[in-house]
Amino acid sequence: MKRTKASASSRAGPEPSGAAAGFPIVGIGASAGGLAAFEAFFAAIPSDSLPGMAFVLVQHLSPDHPSVLPDILRRCTHLPVAEATDGLVVAVNTVYVIPPGRGLEIRHGTLHLLEPIAARGHRLSIDGFFRSLALDREDASVGIVLSGTGSDGAQGVLAIKGAGGLVLAQSPQSTEFDGMPRAALGTGAVDQTLAPGAMPAFLQAFAAKAYRPAPPTGERSPEAVSGAMHRVFAQLRLKTGHDFSHYKPTTVQRRVQRRMAVHQIETLEAYASYLQQSADEVQALFRDLLIGVTQFFRDPEAFRVLEDTVVPMLLARRLPHRPLRAWVAGCSSGEEAYSIAMLMLERLDEPATPQVLQVFATDIDSRAIALARAGTYPASISADITPERLARHFTAEAGDGGWRVRKQLRDLLVFSEHDLTRDPPFSKLDLISCRNLLIYLDGTLQKRLIPLFHYALRPGGILLLGTSESIGEFNHLFEAVDRRAKVYRRLEDYLDKPRAALSQMLLPAAPTETPEHPPMPLPKTTLRERAERAILRELPIAAALVNVQGDIFYLHGRTGQYLEPAPGEAGISNILAMARDGLRRDLSLALTQAAAVHRTAVVRGVRVKTNGHHTSVNLAVSALDADTDPAGPQLYLVLLEAAQPQDAETPAAAGTAPDAEAGIDTRLAALAESLRISEEKVQALHEELESSIEELKSSNEEMQSVNEELQSTNEELETSKEELQSVNEELSTVNAELENKVADLSRANDDMNNLLAGTGIATVFVDHGLRILRFTPGASEIINLIAGDIGRPVGHLASNLDGYDQLVADTQSVLDSLIPKTLEVRTRDGRWYAMRIQPYRTIANVIEGAVITFVDISESVRTRQALRKVNEVLRLAVVVRDAFDAVTVHDLDGRTLAWNPAAATLYGWSEAEALALNVRDRIPPERRAEALEELRRAAESDLTLARPTQRLTKDGRTLEVLVKATALQGDDGRVYATATTERIRPAAPT
Repeated sequence: MKRTKASASSRAGPEPSGAAAGFPIVGIGASAGGLAAFEAFFAAIPSDSLPGMAFVLVQHLSPDHPSVLPDILRRCTHLPVAEATDGLVVAVNTVYVIPPGRGLEIRHGTLHLLEPIAARGHRLSIDGFFRSLALDREDASVGIVLSGTGSDGAQGVLAIKGAGGLVLAQSPQSTEFDGMPRAALGTGAVDQTLAPGAMPAFLQAFAAKAYRPAPPTGERSPEAVSGAMHRVFAQLRLKTGHDFSHYKPTTVQRRVQRRMAVHQIETLEAYASYLQQSADEVQALFRDLLIGVTQFFRDPEAFRVLEDTVVPMLLARRLPHRPLRAWVAGCSSGEEAYSIAMLMLERLDEPATPQVLQVFATDIDSRAIALARAGTYPASISADITPERLARHFTAEAGDGGWRVRKQLRDLLVFSEHDLTRDPPFSKLDLISCRNLLIYLDGTLQKRLIPLFHYALRPGGILLLGTSESIGEFNHLFEAVDRRAKVYRRLEDYLDKPRAALSQMLLPAAPTETPEHPPMPLPKTTLRERAERAILRELPIAAALVNVQGDIFYLHGRTGQYLEPAPGEAGISNILAMARDGLRRDLSLALTQAAAVHRTAVVRGVRVKTNGHHTSVNLAVSALDADTDPAGPQLYLVLLEAAQPQDAETPAAAGTAPDAEAGIDTRLAALAESLRISEEKVQALHEELESSIEELKSSNEEMQSVNEELQSTNEELETSKEELQSVNEELSTVNAELENKVADLSRANDDMNNLLAGTGIATVFVDHGLRILRFTPGASEIINLIAGDIGRPVGHLASNLDGYDQLVADTQSVLDSLIPKTLEVRTRDGRWYAMRIQPYRTIANVIEGAVITFVDISESVRTRQALRKVNEVLRLAVVVRDAFDAVTVHDLDGRTLAWNPAAATLYGWSEAEALALNVRDRIPPERRAEALEELRRAAESDLTLARPTQRLTKDGRTLEVLVKATALQGDDGRVYATATTERIRPAAPT
């Protein structure tokens, strides 16, 4: 559930592929006060330039009223503004606005409207769109959070940042309501806070750097790039203490390129120099490398397997006296750790306590750990958690509508900073969750971590990895429980392979510029000091030397019954984290009190659980004087001693009473007295050690002989290495050839796609099951096709063909008979196509489906129809030329198409003059509307109409005539003209 970093759980999915696949798309979310911010934003885009990106506005709109936001925006921007509709393809340099009462997603560059599921007031439309935008555009996605209340958008910006995109937020002081921008800022994913009017210029500058093509190969040598990246890694190690040199180079370089674009820095060398000068930028890059894309119950399939299979399995094998222990390596802000704890808590048959269930959650990001410890989350998590779980495990926060983890769940988790690659792991674990982490690390680090997980798990323990990860070559350490969900069980049969020591699984600690807790120097010890330590080991007391944070510098005595690690010198562990059940709280309190008042703090009769049994222990913490090393850290001596019966019966809280100090002083004095009494024994031990030195010299000679044999073996290994290197070079050559072939195939595929698209011929390819394999862009105008229809049966898709519904049957007939079929079909918008269906044959002459092509013949059909009409008119002219009645033909707009000699005799206009007239010119003005209505009715009916009316002559006379009008229809049944027969109306009988 996190993106990169060695101690982070990352989101599923591949690393972003870049903006090359398309132009950037900017998602802008706003709520209350967002209108003014929108206006300021778009007014700042220069009218004489195009931004080269698209904008999608997700505003919290009332579902009860139509939105006028598109009209408002059109007044303040020269860009086209459209309301989003389902299936609308996003175009560059265009603004899209979400409609009221709908959710919005983007898939394959196409907008999709969603019916809201959540209750009104709980709809997180901005989060939903931002998440889909991150998946669709990856590092070409931009998320902007403007004015608004609540926290919508906070989870979405994490998804965009995790995909490598850019995140901006409106500066709180420039907002009307700062709730949403502050919630986004609280995630740590915001790259810049700006006023809305300053954002377009920043976007333009960022896009010019972040989305520009890679420089030519010869522009920068690999040595220069490697050297600059080495300087970047060095600054990260120096100022954060963490080594990123084992991360995938493409991941780190992409994050570095983003930071360079933010600061408008041209070269990698210049950015490395900038890091040396700016500690703040080092921290910003560090946070970018630790992007946490996280949410509750992310990847439902993995959590289903965890809930149904893994958790019951672990609970079934848990011993009654032993807690179930889980470790979430890289917990980010805690969502995954809490999700796993919820699953386990819901399956327990007994009340959950730290003695029953323990979940350790670690991360190297201190800010993320602080958020996880607080256990408060925005209201938007309701989209990821069922209402039942929300009610059981969370309480609603007053005011901001957020949620807080209930104490019962919170007490089961321990959050701490921890570097998985460098710090010792937890031990005796039943479950480790480290999902989608290894894919971002190089092979060296991957091979260290899998054995480390094996080391940390109990026999039969479970390892959960991401869907793109595996255990690699370590099949002797783990077996698969569910390969698809990447669930593995620890094995105990090593197949005679040696296990690496824990120190070999961890990277060396990185140097820091100003270490917060520097380890104590370990001076060379004298024989006397060694002897004194040997004597102290015989005393019935355990002790630890720690700093105020509890980091252990020295352990003395048998601490196993109080602490988990074995005795010895160490600077890598923390006594508070290692304290056994029952000891941690009192130990932390005593250490705090001893540091606060610089006096000894004592707690008697502390109940400590060890191996299922409780023992009573007296605890004392005393500050050591700094006389021996004034410049060193303040250290504290922790004394642990089994309590006497009287001590156990009267437990006391931690305190700093004088008698407590006296008791400790007495014990220390007793220890010193024991040392003085043992001086003679020290001298004896000194003589024994002298003898041991002689024996060591003899052993050294034997080791010299062994070393020579090892050197010979090393020479043989060097020879084998050279052979392997030669094989590797051959494999590299083969790989390069394969890459060239893949490039050729890709180029040929591109050429074919462009050829099909360039011909303008709509083409659809289907398989034997009539499922769509692919199609050219023109086909979507005839059959409603989108990219998501690949694989769907052609019969399930809506067609724009008018009166033709035999496509499936005709295609099947061609597949059955292998005889092509050609038909003329028409679309609802009146365009004609020659449709041809023919079998699809491979080079091997195998039929693998059918090809359906549509060639536009609309112009040809129109020409054919026009010729038919002309012929009809000519035939009509021959018939009517010798008629005694005036015969005229008019089109639907009244223009004269035909005029016989009788009409010229009756009205005085010649044929040439009449063809330039409109029927309106021959009707008296007072009768024009009535006469035209009669002609219209004739054009709409297949019946003739005989009516008395009036007509004008060329010399201006009005004639009383009898008119018969007939509608002329084409082959398609549509009326295209009106023919009239006109004669002088006989006088009425007297």
